Amino acid sequence: MTTHTRPLDHELIEAAAHVARTRCRGDNHTMAAAGRAPDGRIVTAVNAYHFTGGPCAELVLIGAAAAQGAYELNTIVAVGDRDRGVVPPCGRCRQVLLDYFPNLQVIVGAGERLRTVSLTDLLPESYVWADHQLDTEESESLSTS
Repeated sequence: MTTHTRPLDHELIEAAAHVARTRCRGDNHTMAAAGRAPDGRIVTAVNAYHFTGGPCAELVLIGAAAAQGAYELNTIVAVGDRDRGVVPPCGRCRQVLLDYFPNLQVIVGAGERLRTVSLTDLLPESYVWADHQLDTEESESLSTS
């Protein structure tokens, strides 16, 4: 479901943009992310680029949120440094975010196309890791068969 952005979404975009402007320096940190927890808190993070495949800002945000006691996020946005604006999550981030927060809203687009969408809209017919895990009883019966 696609919706227009709300004032709270713009607050989240500005939080990420502020971190991108003030904390992203050089090639190691080029993206910032901001997420809103159910209690209204905003958590921010930056990516940790490394040639071996360091984590994106959205993935760092998951850990930063947990470290602050926010184990759920309602909405997330990523913003690039050098005034690149809102950047949609990459494929890996979309999958990880789906597995952590299946009801997450993601802010995407630019200018007149800026909108908030359901993460599942970004990943139609997606693979949900939890849906394919055997429960304990089922896996025990398979191992004794």
